Amino acid sequence: MLQLRGEERKLGENELIVSKTNLKGHITYANDIFLDIAGFTLNEVLDKPHALIRHDMMPRCIFQLLWERLQAGDEIFAYVVNVTKGGDYYWVLAHVTPSMNADGEVTSYHSNRRQPSRDAIAAVSALYDVLLKEENSYSNRKQGQEAGYALLMNILEEKGLGYDEFVLSL
Repeated sequence: MLQLRGEERKLGENELIVSKTNLKGHITYANDIFLDIAGFTLNEVLDKPHALIRHDMMPRCIFQLLWERLQAGDEIFAYVVNVTKGGDYYWVLAHVTPSMNADGEVTSYHSNRRQPSRDAIAAVSALYDVLLKEENSYSNRKQGQEAGYALLMNILEEKGLGYDEFVLSL
């Protein structure tokens, strides 16, 4: 199980975090719920990398998969633990989609995030702990990320599930 520092902040059952980014992942829009839970002002997040809220206990290989899917023009669902400005954390079930122009070219990304179930957090936390240990066993971050990604793919293959099936089964 991941060892997270700080206090857990929780989204309300009917709250929805919304943000938009440009193609480089820099925030172009954040709703009030995003700003409230993360503890930032709009001026503090606009034009900043969305990784501003990336928790260091979040496996990098999950973001590798996320970016691969988005850049291919596909949507993705992912469980993510984020960090607040004050060092607390919060879990979300993220649904990230590419936004496209009339020619079908990806122009930006849109993310909606909601409160995940406690059972899903427990399951994904155990998986992320394994992936993070694999990543951190390498002194080279890129090699660690690639090893974590390979491990994730092996785990999914053993379960006989694709990534989407796994996430939506939790």
